[in-house]
Amino acid sequence: MAKTYLDIVKYMVTAKFGIEGLVDKPDIIGAVFGQTEGLLGDELDLRELQKSGKIGRIEIDVSQSGSKTYGKLFLPASLDRVETCILAAAVESVDRVGPFEAQFQVEKVEDTRAEKRRHILDRAKMLMKQLLATEIPDSKELSELVQSEVKSSEIVEFGQDHLPAGPDIAKNNEVIFVEGRADVINLLRNNITNSIAIGGATANVPKTIIGLAAEKEVTVFVDGDRGGDLVIRSLLSVLDVDFVAKAPDGKEVEELARKEVIKALRSKVPIEQYLGAERNKYNHGQDRRDRRDHHHQQQYERQQQPRPEPAQQNDEMFEQVDKPYIKDLRNEEEEQHEGLQKIESSPVSSYSGAAGAQAKPVLESALLGQLANGLVELSGSLRSRVYSPDGNVIKEVPIRELLTTLQDMSGAYALVLDGVITQRLVELSLEKGIKAIYGIRANPMPRRHPELILYTKEQGKLE
Repeated sequence: MAKTYLDIVKYMVTAKFGIEGLVDKPDIIGAVFGQTEGLLGDELDLRELQKSGKIGRIEIDVSQSGSKTYGKLFLPASLDRVETCILAAAVESVDRVGPFEAQFQVEKVEDTRAEKRRHILDRAKMLMKQLLATEIPDSKELSELVQSEVKSSEIVEFGQDHLPAGPDIAKNNEVIFVEGRADVINLLRNNITNSIAIGGATANVPKTIIGLAAEKEVTVFVDGDRGGDLVIRSLLSVLDVDFVAKAPDGKEVEELARKEVIKALRSKVPIEQYLGAERNKYNHGQDRRDRRDHHHQQQYERQQQPRPEPAQQNDEMFEQVDKPYIKDLRNEEEEQHEGLQKIESSPVSSYSGAAGAQAKPVLESALLGQLANGLVELSGSLRSRVYSPDGNVIKEVPIRELLTTLQDMSGAYALVLDGVITQRLVELSLEKGIKAIYGIRANPMPRRHPELILYTKEQGKLE
């Protein structure tokens, strides 16, 4: 009597069939056994294999439609892969069931042990976690390796953007924004479970990140390179950041050791302090560029001027000593006080230059004082103001938008900006009929414009 079950099922052959007539299950099974009998020899004969327990009972699922029969055939086997595939090909050779034509086609040969392997792996992970919670491994290196793998497996996908994050990102009131998935995994290894990846220096900040920033206290933890600064800049354009932490120079967050991660997070600074440091760094670099450009401009002007006579040269040396270009350095409070006194006490004198030059405009001392006060009020804000002739503020915009704003504006009379007066700004102001520009400092100008007052916080009124 044939066996109806197998002790071990290694593979399952699944085939679909179509028969041009109405038949029953016994007819289909009989056709399979009958048409494969003697086809592959005694060792692979289906009846002999079933008797020896190497294949199981053939199962048939049948459905009928009209005058045709359709269904699937399932053949369990405990043979090796090669022999199982030979049997599957033999099933496809069946072309008739009773008097009707038939067609069999194998869909797949499935390894039934794959599900067992998945169950074994899942159970092994669970047992390993229990072992780590109750016992200390003998080898420290082995313990750190296994713990690292377990921590990395705890990473979750958070929000509508499915961003990689730590398991505590939703319930913690403080969140850490990092650049990528590898950074989140490294923080998990060091028991920091409230981080989330934003995707590096992205142009489009995910909506999940914007939502978290509106609800929680945000610390941005970035690499110690220029890419990290770009990430901070793109985040600040769309959301509020509370603190900034950076990896050591030249290092990435994903490669930091535990001690370096803890030190970087403990050294985080408020966003205001970070922006102040970045602005000072920019101003220092700008000062060096300004001094270099001024030096080159002086050299060029000396080369273009004819060599003076001895008497004329002595007069020019006297004038240079009498009117130095750079003033003595003072502290900011004294400089602002003297600048206000200078503006409020005396009107701007007429300009006496070459023949045919226009005279400097004489503005109301009250308006000049108002412009100086506006320069003090804008200090550190990186913003600018446009004034009307009666002293009212027409518009206040960030410095980066000032040129665009002036191009589309009429009726402007004076400008005050917490930044550098450039040649391009001067030329556009002359086109718009502006009479005065107040700023922190001014770039070297190839020529002066007597119809425009230029005043800087560092040097006072420029002649």
